Amino acid sequence: MKILIARMNHETNTFSPVATPLAAFGGNGPAWGEVAYRENKGMRTAMSAFIDVAEREGAQLVTPVSASANPSGPVAADAYDAICDAIIAAAPGCDAVMLDLHGAMVAQQSADGEGDLLARVRAALPDAPIAVALDLHGNVTQKMIDNADVIVSFKTYPHVDMYETGEHAARLLLDRIHGRAQPVLAWRQPPLLTSTLRSASAEGAMHRAVEAAREAEAQGMLAVSVLAGFSLADIPAPCISVVVVGNGDAAVAEAVADRIARQIWDERGEFVYRSPPLEASVAQAAQLAQGADKPVLLLDHGDNCMSGGTCDTMDLLEAALAQGLTGMVSGPLCDPQAVAALIEAGVGARVTLGVGNKLAREGAALRAPFMATGVVRAITDGEYVITGPTYTGQRAYMGRAAVLDIGAATLVVTERTHEPWDLGVFESVGIDPRRARFLLLKSRMYCRPVFVPIAAALVECDSRGVTGSDYGLFHYKRLVRPLYPLEADMAWPPR
Repeated sequence: MKILIARMNHETNTFSPVATPLAAFGGNGPAWGEVAYRENKGMRTAMSAFIDVAEREGAQLVTPVSASANPSGPVAADAYDAICDAIIAAAPGCDAVMLDLHGAMVAQQSADGEGDLLARVRAALPDAPIAVALDLHGNVTQKMIDNADVIVSFKTYPHVDMYETGEHAARLLLDRIHGRAQPVLAWRQPPLLTSTLRSASAEGAMHRAVEAAREAEAQGMLAVSVLAGFSLADIPAPCISVVVVGNGDAAVAEAVADRIARQIWDERGEFVYRSPPLEASVAQAAQLAQGADKPVLLLDHGDNCMSGGTCDTMDLLEAALAQGLTGMVSGPLCDPQAVAALIEAGVGARVTLGVGNKLAREGAALRAPFMATGVVRAITDGEYVITGPTYTGQRAYMGRAAVLDIGAATLVVTERTHEPWDLGVFESVGIDPRRARFLLLKSRMYCRPVFVPIAAALVECDSRGVTGSDYGLFHYKRLVRPLYPLEADMAWPPR
């Protein structure tokens, strides 16, 4: 048996001004062929699981590409074509397909990146079963449902079950091939825009929805996924979805999808996050730090790296300085121009330069850069290895990095947007984050498994970046209305 295995991951914020060229996928572009295999073998991605399951089956593997980029603006047309074309070129002669996709990709020429790819794969291999692993924040479409045999998404946010999701999808695909199961798909999509901060799987309505999915699996469904969707995509329906993989009985699968979708809709208000004013959040952090012997985390979810943030919005740092906070470590702040200037100045130099506020969402005016005066403490290549629990063992690339000490705060400035996956974000540039009084992070969730254990408290802070929770900041043009909460009094019966 010959199995095609590939990875194409990108969560697209269509409002983000951060470009997504081919070079954004990986250290300097995707991994191709044998390198794609090596990049995933032994790691904890869904593609890693596909490889392990296929090898245990004794199958011949074809791994044309592994491409994963941080969330940002629409994927460049040539980048999307290059990744998809590599997958399609590898299809001839394959007996099955396992794809590690995100589910919320928008390219310059495609509002449904995964659906269009799957349609091409299905056309190339009409008789080959296709299994797909998706991110919990995937925007499911009819084209995705029509062109896949098995769809399974992560059940955790922060995501720590990527490998397990791939293993689940691969197992169901092999069960289908060997006649042990007959997967059938059912899909429901309530017209609900969810806030990313209300999609955490450990609490609230999202937790209850995921638990309902687990219970349905325990009662006989092959897989049940609740995908919160990614609402910062201007597409027809960037909404929450329920995808059920039943075993031969479509009616039973449809009933399960209906039941969980209705549960979600009945609790729809709990999927919407309403932010307090930024100044109030900073004041709360200052109060929590009194007497604390660990840092207080200030999470700038309005400029969240892993939702397509520019990572250069300086609102939070400016508000913290205005309230007299000291002992701060802030970063990674993405500003390639500032990095170049700091490198030219050299370690030990005292400099004054503008940092950040150099990119803005569509329709928003640029603000003046934050004028920083301080001493350059370190310059590095910005690379480190993630110790976990998310993407354990993978090499991370921040671009070149520089550390600027401005007295009240130490700034980590990088060439690339970068999620604080790991203490290595700071330790790799010579900073011990445990010694900070305040840690200002461009993050919502992914930092939490690593930074919450070293922190005294956590405060969510909403800046005016491109990932804010206020939908009024964004100019949607493609949405199919009505949608909750944009139309707060709307009704939705199940299909």
